[in-house]
Amino acid sequence: MRYHTGERPHSCSVCGKGFVSNSQLDQHMRSHTGELPHSCSVCGKGFVSNSQLALHMRYHTGERPHSCSVCGKRFVNRSELNKHIMVNKKERPHSCSVCGKGFVLRGQLTQHMSIHTGERTHSCSVCGKEFVNKSNLIRHVKLHKGERPLSCSACGKGFVYSYILTRHMSIHTGERPHSCSVCGKGFVSKSNFTRHMRIHTGERPHSCSVCGKGFARFPDLTNHMSIHTGEWPHSCNVCGQGFVTSSLLTQHKSIHTGEWPHSCNVCGKGFGKGSALKYHMRIHTGERPHMCSVCRNGFVSSSHLKRHMRTHSG
Repeated sequence: MRYHTGERPHSCSVCGKGFVSNSQLDQHMRSHTGELPHSCSVCGKGFVSNSQLALHMRYHTGERPHSCSVCGKRFVNRSELNKHIMVNKKERPHSCSVCGKGFVLRGQLTQHMSIHTGERTHSCSVCGKEFVNKSNLIRHVKLHKGERPLSCSACGKGFVYSYILTRHMSIHTGERPHSCSVCGKGFVSKSNFTRHMRIHTGERPHSCSVCGKGFARFPDLTNHMSIHTGEWPHSCNVCGQGFVTSSLLTQHKSIHTGEWPHSCNVCGKGFGKGSALKYHMRIHTGERPHMCSVCRNGFVSSSHLKRHMRTHSG
């Protein structure tokens, strides 16, 4: 009856959240203690409850018991199916009170709100990097521990994130299911494809609450905000220079160490970050993914394209 009455007699001593039963409270407490007593026999990933482990096992077995009545696509659990249905119906029941953007899940809205508030409540004790939710922090900590619970079935390489493993598998399969209708470039994931399309459309969905400047990617907005806040949380222990992100700091440190972790397999030139190597490789491959909408000339990077566009605007 407590489900109908709303009674929650069992409350958490840490955060005050209430629960119907003591067993639910016990499971919740593990989110504070970090205890994960149920572990996967395949990849070793830990879970709070046996039911969560059972759902996880379906990713290994391929079981998809919940199917969409419209398109037939199958899902591991009902929540993923419901999310799929709402996406296709374009239902967004949870909307942001600041900018009005709608979301399928309340959790997605909570993460989105951090764009406006700047709140990052979960921080890494090793490098200080902050995260919106605990699950992202847990995955990040595995990078420091060297844990790679997800492995490639073709070459055995390990990964922390499933989406990175999916992206890696395209090396073996050559599959690029999402292709751009403008330039023909193919992508492994829909999210990468969506970000790429903004090059052609000029869409900037992430806008600064101070000056209104728009950005194609949320990390770019985060970096930009330091101009207004003056915060440089990542500082070099050699020269003291501050940086917005840990990746920029890592790149900077190569100046002192002389190490260039990303090297070209054609000419041997070294780079401080992977994206710089990616742009460099286009010199050898001839790839020009950023295309001018006026004269159809292609460019290695979006910054080169922007400089070029000025020749048309005068």
